[in-house]
Amino acid sequence: MTATNLTIDPQRLWDTLMETAKIGGTAKGGIRRLTLTEEDRQVRDWFKAQCEALGCTVAVDEVGTMFARRPGKDPDALPIAMGSHLDTQPTGGKFDGVLGVLAGLEVLRTLHAMDYQTNAPLELVNWTNEEGSRFAPAMLASGVFAGAFTREEAYGKRDRDGVSFAEALDAIGYRGREPVGRRKFGAMFELHIEQGPILENENRMIGVVTGVQGIRWYEVTVTGQDAHTGATPMYLRKNALLGAARVIEAVDAIAHAHAPDAVGTVGLIENRPNSRNVIPGEVFFTVDLRYKDEAVVNVMEAEFRAALERCLTPLGLTYREAMIWSSPAVAFAPELISCVREGAAAAGHETRDLVSGAGHDAAYIARVAPTTMIFVPCAGGVSHNEAESSSFDECAAGAQVLLEAVLAFDRRRAD
Repeated sequence: MTATNLTIDPQRLWDTLMETAKIGGTAKGGIRRLTLTEEDRQVRDWFKAQCEALGCTVAVDEVGTMFARRPGKDPDALPIAMGSHLDTQPTGGKFDGVLGVLAGLEVLRTLHAMDYQTNAPLELVNWTNEEGSRFAPAMLASGVFAGAFTREEAYGKRDRDGVSFAEALDAIGYRGREPVGRRKFGAMFELHIEQGPILENENRMIGVVTGVQGIRWYEVTVTGQDAHTGATPMYLRKNALLGAARVIEAVDAIAHAHAPDAVGTVGLIENRPNSRNVIPGEVFFTVDLRYKDEAVVNVMEAEFRAALERCLTPLGLTYREAMIWSSPAVAFAPELISCVREGAAAAGHETRDLVSGAGHDAAYIARVAPTTMIFVPCAGGVSHNEAESSSFDECAAGAQVLLEAVLAFDRRRAD
């Protein structure tokens, strides 16, 4: 059987997406499957069973990342990896991350059903804590794998309830024994929904992802003075929430000043004591800055820090600020990008080059192995939302291009 005869089963892929969506499924049709929770354990157990049913061996590393290996003709060849993540946002959708893992599973099922053996081994990966919604920062396990963080740094991260990453791993039984980063890849392909509106707007089925923009996360605590709302005159107040509001507006203005590609967001805010008749004395919030050029991210960071001083000091407020995560802009491997183009052409789909606006595990893996990504559209560009949607045909197209790209790379390396 030649590689060109291989076709994924789109109905099987779709049924698998809908089946796993029940694990942590929400009333509004999304998924709440935070990393290292009971729901995460359930989907991990399901994933392990599905891979083992295909004859794959499944290993787990010290930060919980799962690797399902299918042997190739050449046992000494470095494996070709596929994968993404199975954890979700608190109000996540059915496709973000999940499609990349389950499309990889569909590739393995297709090869297994047709008894087709690649030259290099294949590995399907479920990366731990990609979302970063429970344990910040995002892409934590792939970051440890690539050397961006130490294992101890990851273990020490705590969620908002004070539970450590290490404790959560042990609680669900997924602290593996394999040393992080010992495993090596010959390449990695990650399929994902675009999480933006460009492909849908231009009626293109496949995004050829050439890189990922730079991302920086900050945490800010603004301190003023709790006081009675009725008894404290306006001119004597130290209102931490007012100061935070002015910084939030400044973050928005900074992103607009570097349009159209820059973005700036305050996505998490905690107001204390959060009482209707108490002037807020402390506010904690996060800032997310992104751009495709590191030099511009540096400028945005300087402008943000200047805004803190400009907005808060005149109000009599003090503050603490720290950058907790920096993911530099990434350029993906030209050879793998070429394989995606070849795969899309073989599957009969038009492509559009894109730089990813979202962070992905592939951004870290690019530090240690040739890496690229494949995007498919999502309705309205909506993601990190229970309404997130990608169609039957779009998911099928992405899985077929993933299969074709992996086989194209395997043929090139074998030759």
